[in-house]
Amino acid sequence: MSFKVTFIGAGSIGFTRGLLKDLLAVPEFSNIEVAFTDINQHNLDMVTQLCQRDITENGLSIQIQATTDRREALKDAKYVLCTIRVGGLEAFATDVDIPLKYGVDQCVGDTLCAGGIMYGQRGIAEMLSICKDIRENADPNVLLLNYANPMAMLTWACNKYGGVRTIGLCHGVQHGHHQIAEVYGLKQDEVDIICAGINHQTWYVQIRHQGKDLTGGLLEAFENHPDYARTEKVRIDMLRRFGYYSTESNGHLSEYLPWYRKRADEIKDWIDMGSWINGETGGYLRVCTEGRNWFETDFPNWMKDTPLSYTAEERGHEHGSYIIEGLETGRVYRGHFNVVNNGIISNLPDDAIIEAPGYVDGNGISMPRVGELPLGPAAVCNVSISVQRLAVEAAVHGDVRLLRQAFMMDPLVGAVCNPKEIWQMVDEMLVAGEAWLPQYTDAIEQAKKRLAAGNLIPTRINEGAARLKVKTVDEMQQDREAANKLAGASDKGTDRAAVVVEQ
Repeated sequence: MSFKVTFIGAGSIGFTRGLLKDLLAVPEFSNIEVAFTDINQHNLDMVTQLCQRDITENGLSIQIQATTDRREALKDAKYVLCTIRVGGLEAFATDVDIPLKYGVDQCVGDTLCAGGIMYGQRGIAEMLSICKDIRENADPNVLLLNYANPMAMLTWACNKYGGVRTIGLCHGVQHGHHQIAEVYGLKQDEVDIICAGINHQTWYVQIRHQGKDLTGGLLEAFENHPDYARTEKVRIDMLRRFGYYSTESNGHLSEYLPWYRKRADEIKDWIDMGSWINGETGGYLRVCTEGRNWFETDFPNWMKDTPLSYTAEERGHEHGSYIIEGLETGRVYRGHFNVVNNGIISNLPDDAIIEAPGYVDGNGISMPRVGELPLGPAAVCNVSISVQRLAVEAAVHGDVRLLRQAFMMDPLVGAVCNPKEIWQMVDEMLVAGEAWLPQYTDAIEQAKKRLAAGNLIPTRINEGAARLKVKTVDEMQQDREAANKLAGASDKGTDRAAVVVEQ
């Protein structure tokens, strides 16, 4: 069995190495073609060396085709896995720091809120360019598996404007599934769940064990759990008020809603500092920065460490390899995928990207009809979908008015800022992202003039309600195992109940 898989953004050690390991753990895939491409030659070289060493040590003869020429990497590809971060950590920092000046305190800022909207403006412009290269160079039946955030916005743009069949993939459902099983004292494979909604706001609308419905007792089970009662306060409160548990982490979820991060003096009431993903201000930016610095410094030692093992026992839980396995071998796989709605969830818009159960086998990818979401969860999702739609159309057409409207309609931005503050914030973020926003050239020039003219709304230096400093490489050296795990993980929030740090 032979086909070609191309990794775009392959310089991302966290995703690339793990996804390749999962793919090559499938016995039938021992002779596939693998291509890596990235705009950063240095990062591409390091990750390629590491992955090629893993391949060789596992007794496979595959030779990675690594190139900064994306079109060459895409030639004849049947599957494309995308893990890009447009603008890198430099742009990511502006997504967090500029909104903080206006009182918008984000834990992550890569899916919704001010940071997620601007991240989408950068990402969509590049994703449409990627889609063009895919259409012109890849296999005619190519499937794009998108791991890049903002998941829904990028997947929306690719399907509507990119001309490439695209499915968005995320690991949020698996984590919540594990938590639900744990609070009931069960194993994950003993609990059957159905999740439906939108990425990062997907709801466990059905939970069963041996045919018995467990949904009704979930609030009490979480409230009585020794760790989750402390670390998942936002999710538990949403369960209390809306009746269903949400997939996304405490910190992520808190920035998608208008209630939990709008007052600086109340933010710590809703978060926990034991792990960044529980709500730390700019937490994801911090751990990504630490992971990058560590990998670049410690890379020679990584080449000496034990290689990854391509076995079924070591295979991860990311959907991508299982989808490809199902399509190529006919083995049935059930997961939760991000696709164009088209009636799957009847009370969410047809054009939206929804997340729902899907099945994969040799006949393709099938998405059963879910029906209606409960009214409360549907209302929460519909607010976010409106923001996503505005942001997608703004990015595709370079429409600054729609961009500003997306900011105004965002739940947390709207709860914290007035319209004049939002207008000025957008100006600042456009100018900061100029290098990655080709569709906004004229708007950025106008924004520069307004910012230079003076008479601006006062802002303030704001470190955030719960921000920690970035660890130095020397500090990370004290626990090399933890540093390696952080740098090498695609999901940097796995250990959500970590040791508590001083606040």
